[in-house]
Amino acid sequence: MHEVFINYRTGDGEMTAALIDRALCDRFGEDSVFRASRSLGAGRVFEDELLRTVRRSRLLLAVVGPRWVGHPGLRKDDDWVGREIVEAFEWSVPVVPVIEGRRTERLNRADLPAELARLADLQSLRLDTQNAPADLARIGDLAVDMVPSLKAVDRTARRSSEHGPAAAPGSVTNSIGDVHGTSVQAQEITGGVNIGGVSTGDGGTVVKDSSGPVHTGRGDIYHNSRHVSGGRHIHGDGTVYFEGDNQGGIHQNFGNPRRREEDDR
Repeated sequence: MHEVFINYRTGDGEMTAALIDRALCDRFGEDSVFRASRSLGAGRVFEDELLRTVRRSRLLLAVVGPRWVGHPGLRKDDDWVGREIVEAFEWSVPVVPVIEGRRTERLNRADLPAELARLADLQSLRLDTQNAPADLARIGDLAVDMVPSLKAVDRTARRSSEHGPAAAPGSVTNSIGDVHGTSVQAQEITGGVNIGGVSTGDGGTVVKDSSGPVHTGRGDIYHNSRHVSGGRHIHGDGTVYFEGDNQGGIHQNFGNPRRREEDDR
């Protein structure tokens, strides 16, 4: 059964309606959400199907676009947008206006026909495309609060439970699958850290099974190299200086010592 009915006007809010539809379908499944352009089956009687679905739904989301109030159809008896909302009122189906964008004003009773004036008294939500993920999540959460039966099909809640209990406010929670290479937790960590069953208790650092250089503090790290401050001064016949691996040995040939020339002074 379609629990959530999405009400919208073509030409003023259909894109927002489609966005809400996709988000709710992804979260609750297509059978839980009704949007006319997607859900109406071929050969069905348009009028009967729409009104019957409104009556059986548990929540109606009325998408209000920037031209919604001034649309001439709003005050016509055969306007389907208004008829669906009125039907929801008559059958005690909860209605929530969803305001499109940042600039669309909230509804005012004086701007609405008498049968729709109640819309202005209802608490509304806003869907801004620049904040779409958070706003869509909020709409989905509201749907769960108002329609408890949606909890059984809520895929978001199921995914969260698979990753363990919810984290305490202000804490950091990460989930990582197979990792090949370096994984970094940045920013501040408060509370204990548990790695491989070892708990630091105070947010310290635990390193296990390291097979290479590890740096957990501040400053430079020098690995397999000599840290020399200042220049090296090495001179004289037969002098050899070498750092690092040497696979081929060192071979030297010496003749008579070289005489110092006047220019060498």
